[in-house]
Amino acid sequence: MKFFPAAVSAGTLALAALLTGCTPVADVEAAPDAANPDCAEVMVALPEDLAGAQQRETTAQATSAWGNPSQIILRCGVPVPGPTTDTCATVNGVDWVLREEGSLWTATTYGREPAVEVLFDTEQVASSTVLVELENAVSRIEQTRECLSTKDVQLPG
Repeated sequence: MKFFPAAVSAGTLALAALLTGCTPVADVEAAPDAANPDCAEVMVALPEDLAGAQQRETTAQATSAWGNPSQIILRCGVPVPGPTTDTCATVNGVDWVLREEGSLWTATTYGREPAVEVLFDTEQVASSTVLVELENAVSRIEQTRECLSTKDVQLPG
């Protein structure tokens, strides 16, 4: 019977290696404020499936990825955007600053500190689905400002 625990351990390790081989860890760089405790609140509330893609492990704190290869990357603790002329959209009560480079989009929460950034390819996933499905997680960070339209701004005059 002395060999039984060793056999179980070896079998367990082989199974673990097989399972982790199916979904490699995504290499993602942590944001500057990733250690902010509010990011932990966001991370535990993230959906396991996002826009039809399954969540996978990442190499950095306060990050997540979905799809293999990654179709969606999320980082919490990115620099908070200031006033901008970039497109700002409100989706389910969350304001997002949107930057487009072809089909690659970066959406960053506006009016929440720390900010959450999501990168995705609109040819692979729908922006409306991604942002709607992240509402529960990112709304864990209190909103202190909101997007304004240029017609909402009073010009000196």
